[in-house]
Amino acid sequence: MKIVIIDDAQLNVTLLQHLVRKLPDCESVSFTDPEAGLAWCLANDLDLLVVDYMMPQLSGTELVERFRAVPAYAEIPVLMVTANHETEVRHHALQVGVSDFLNKPLDNTEFIARARNMLALRHSQKQLANRAEWLAEEVKKATQTMVERERETIICLSKAAEYRDPETGLHIVRMAHYSQLIGAKLGLSEAEQTILLEAAPMHDIGKVGTPDMILLKPGKLDEVEFAVMKRHATNGYEILSRSQSPLLKVAAEIAYAHHEKFDGSGYPRGLAGEAIPLFGRIVAVADVFDALTSERPYKRAWTVEDAQKFLISNSGTHFDPQCVNAFLAVWDQVITVKNQFADQG
Repeated sequence: MKIVIIDDAQLNVTLLQHLVRKLPDCESVSFTDPEAGLAWCLANDLDLLVVDYMMPQLSGTELVERFRAVPAYAEIPVLMVTANHETEVRHHALQVGVSDFLNKPLDNTEFIARARNMLALRHSQKQLANRAEWLAEEVKKATQTMVERERETIICLSKAAEYRDPETGLHIVRMAHYSQLIGAKLGLSEAEQTILLEAAPMHDIGKVGTPDMILLKPGKLDEVEFAVMKRHATNGYEILSRSQSPLLKVAAEIAYAHHEKFDGSGYPRGLAGEAIPLFGRIVAVADVFDALTSERPYKRAWTVEDAQKFLISNSGTHFDPQCVNAFLAVWDQVITVKNQFADQG
């Protein structure tokens, strides 16, 4: 362990160095210049500071006060050597952070005993810090495991909706990545982009409650059938919002809002403008673009150019103009995602 000695008298320094050598597994660093000693302390790790009280230019209490001003050194033991027995002086020294005192002339046995006790305290502090660091790492690992399991659950639930839907399996992958691209361009944080990427695939989970005769109908739905189909947004919200998971709560918000339209003509609540949650506005653009450019049993895939024109012509009515502009601004990345996750066959 490292002991720093600061005393303007070389004779005292020599004596203290000699005593430190009697302590097991310890080494000393010594200074007769208090400013130089303090500078070294603030730039290095140490386990015990032994400082003289009466020094020119910088007194022991002033040195300790500046030393303690750095949060990282708040717990390092400080032993002050002094010939001053005034109670007021000692009280002030304790207030600025001195841990204990030794009187001059030094009693060798007393110094070794007090230094050993302080080093034992420092050793315990280090062990506790290491234990806390280990626990924090274990909590991090456990949390990561829970997050991975949560992601697996989301993928499974998303797949469950896909198996009942004529849409292709990679639709949810593409639209999720499109959503992330829009979010990034809009200035969302990395954490917000990640949760959007992971929650977006759940947007149509409510379709698990839609009858096959409606969900799988190859032609256009009539008014009654469409009313039933529209319930999937509310169903998805009710399924997901019961969870305490922050990720699933975001997914619930997306499921509820991605069929709302910017002009208020969407469903299920008829929200308009910024009353529609931002993630819902983002996913609306990503979802419709991928649906248009994907082949379905009842339609051919649109070209990306035609889908782009559709987004532009419906900007401000169906879609949030900011989301459309953000999507178009990253067009090269959009095409990369489309090609990377292209449907096979």
